[in-house]
Amino acid sequence: MLQPRACDLTEADRADIIRHSEIGPRLTEPLLTRLADAATALDVRRRRFIYRAGDAPDWLYLIARGRVKLCYFEADTDREAVIDILPVGSLFGEFALYGTGLRQMCAVAYEQVRLLRVPVGEFRQAMGESRELYDYTFRLVGQRLSRRERRIADFALDPIPARLEKLLLDLSERYGRPAAEGVLIDLTLPHREIASIVGSTRESVTMRLNDMRRAGMIEFVDRKILLKYLPAPAPA
Repeated sequence: MLQPRACDLTEADRADIIRHSEIGPRLTEPLLTRLADAATALDVRRRRFIYRAGDAPDWLYLIARGRVKLCYFEADTDREAVIDILPVGSLFGEFALYGTGLRQMCAVAYEQVRLLRVPVGEFRQAMGESRELYDYTFRLVGQRLSRRERRIADFALDPIPARLEKLLLDLSERYGRPAAEGVLIDLTLPHREIASIVGSTRESVTMRLNDMRRAGMIEFVDRKILLKYLPAPAPA
């Protein structure tokens, strides 16, 4: 199995990655420099594991380039449940801050990625010295837990078409860019990935997406989805 490859970046380069990440604005320059000094840059090939369930939670990560998929993975059957796909600038691996025991989730390079790996002890110390970083990090943890709880509720209450529409709306807000006919979700999404997010099968997702295309709600553009409109939700 290929492991993440260390990347030879200068401390100034590592500091620049942190500065442009979501935690950068929460750090003083001396604290940012300390984290950069302790961090390691890694390059990870597409579809390779960054960490697996069962690994020790010794690090947090910042995405410098590419996107990262968080998922639960069943090795015996190759089945997975995708929890999220994170963009450039995101912090992840936060289980290391509050969890006990080994990691429960996997992180996989969704495409070729460059990461900054920060020792959890250094990050905890930085949180202790920066109230702004402390507050931001735990707001982030709370938001992610809330999103996962909403996903569980959707699975219990919504049929597959409604789950799919909610997913496309969420992705359009996070990854969308304006296009002539709507919003292009700037993320290559194989149907099997969509199925693993909404808890369905690839065949069912393909059928529903084709129905939406025929209805004029979406269009496929270079393996991406152009969202034209979604029907208004029914009144409560």
